Amino acid sequence: MSEPGQMASEDAAFGLDHAFVQTVVDALAAGDVAWVAALVDPLHPADIADLLQSLPTDGRYALVDVLRADFPSEVLSELDETVLDEVADYLGVDKLAEAVSELDSDDAVEVVQELEADEQREVLNAIPPGERTFIEEGLTFPEDSAGRLMQRELVSAPEFWTVGETIDFLRRGADEDEGSLPAVFYDIFIVDPAHHPVGAVSLSRLLRSKRPVRVADIMATELNLIPVTMDQEEIAFLFRQRDLVSSPVVDADGRLVGAITVDDVVDVIDAEHEEDIMRLGGVQEDDLYSAVAETTRLRFVWLLLNLATALVASMVIGLFEATIEQMVALAVLMPIVASMGGNAGTQTMTVAVRALSTRELSPANALRVIGKELLVGGFNGVLFAVITGLVAWVWFGSPAIGIVIALAMVINMMVAGLAGTTIPLVLERVGVDPAVGSAVFLTTVTDVVGFFAFLGLAAWLLF
Repeated sequence: MSEPGQMASEDAAFGLDHAFVQTVVDALAAGDVAWVAALVDPLHPADIADLLQSLPTDGRYALVDVLRADFPSEVLSELDETVLDEVADYLGVDKLAEAVSELDSDDAVEVVQELEADEQREVLNAIPPGERTFIEEGLTFPEDSAGRLMQRELVSAPEFWTVGETIDFLRRGADEDEGSLPAVFYDIFIVDPAHHPVGAVSLSRLLRSKRPVRVADIMATELNLIPVTMDQEEIAFLFRQRDLVSSPVVDADGRLVGAITVDDVVDVIDAEHEEDIMRLGGVQEDDLYSAVAETTRLRFVWLLLNLATALVASMVIGLFEATIEQMVALAVLMPIVASMGGNAGTQTMTVAVRALSTRELSPANALRVIGKELLVGGFNGVLFAVITGLVAWVWFGSPAIGIVIALAMVINMMVAGLAGTTIPLVLERVGVDPAVGSAVFLTTVTDVVGFFAFLGLAAWLLF
């Protein structure tokens, strides 16, 4: 049997080992509460969240019962939305409110915003007013904005303080009340009398400076101020471009209201990339833990749109019905052209969508990138034209068929390169997320062009 804390797999330094999860499942099934508690106690909150998500609903409830007396609040912010709903309902309003009140303000807002409106109100009412205020204010800001992401707990100091006074203030805050200082912080923000940030001093700079030195003399004055309404994608871009670890958030009047730290930005980057990947695959959101009916509903609309585009491609094939009837080889070979174009276009589109999200692709360099992808499509088209042309010639004993599929391959591969770049650019220009619609439009273009080029050339050259 696994020892407590034995959770890492042989192939990874972190994460839950399958054997460890099975041990927990067996202990839960046996009702051995003491052993379950001993197994789970050494785990990081993120690993406990993964464990909850690995269990069926009954197992989740059983594990929550084991943890209920001293439920680790940080687990809530690590859970998938669907699993969070289950755990929150089972914990009950009072215990959930207690756990939320123990979280940093940014994590508390993240958890509460995922709850249903009625449950939100019940939980907020059960939280002490002083702690509830920060959460309620956070919920008033737009979703995915700096106001939702920021941590209200921060450290600020006036310009006239010395290094010694600032250090003494930090020590008093830690000694008097652990909640008066953030659990983790990187910078002390220097403010003027109106509470406008005028500079920042990193902890490393503060500790290396002499006590009599004024903080105003050692502070960095070039601040990357984040408006409270800034979108989280913009924030992630700013942190990545400027190599930031923390940054102050200001309201409409320029007053310091919070701070965003790099650990939250890492979560944002992960969430945004996950969203893009899901949308490229035609899935609106991560539905791994959703019910069958809900998952079916979310995927149906996208599949319906794909059916419509498939019908368009079928109509193109129908135009050449008589041509196909005269030569069965055409029916055998035509999926190759469409498939190769689709795959080549997907490669280009994936690079383009990512480049748009990281701002590496813009109107300034769009023509150069489009030209490059046209050349790549052309070169690959020629190479695969030679291969498929020879295969078709040998297979069906007709050099004419080899020439037709070779020409169609070059045309469709070049169109794929062009479409894979321009479709995301056009969607971005009209205000549509390129990750949402690029795939379906690209598939339509490469299928239609591939079938039309191959069958059109066949009708022209073979009959």
